[in-house]
Amino acid sequence: MDFSLLNNNLFVLNIHFEWINNYSFKTVLFISIGAILGALSRYYLTVYFSRHSQVFPFGTLIINISGCFFMGIIAFLSQELIVSIPFQLLFVTGFLGSYTTFSTYILESSNLWRNNKKKHSILYWIGSVILGIIALELGINLTKVVLIIIQ
Repeated sequence: MDFSLLNNNLFVLNIHFEWINNYSFKTVLFISIGAILGALSRYYLTVYFSRHSQVFPFGTLIINISGCFFMGIIAFLSQELIVSIPFQLLFVTGFLGSYTTFSTYILESSNLWRNNKKKHSILYWIGSVILGIIALELGINLTKVVLIIIQ
């Protein structure tokens, strides 16, 4: 915005919209769209899986593992310069940033432990890490194979 002095000594507020074409606005837009989609996906998947088990947080486990898998795919594609920066902002920073739920994972592990479900807590805690690493590597390797096939 700027104020311009006109003929009759009146100040007129001129609003400039150049910032719409600015990279920073596009960055915010891509991240925001991804975050909305990631948060909604996380919410609905958690609701769906919580209907099937009240004892174990399968929803968060599945979300974290699938998030690691998708992160593996995008990490490899980014390394090979196959995906654009806007896509990385949309999918990694936005979508996966709000979709994966590490803080929820820690809270649920702690809740299981404090509710004397020690075995469930340990299984969930260790299983998430091990399965997360496996899913990430699977995402990387599957993407390599697919790229070899389609090239």
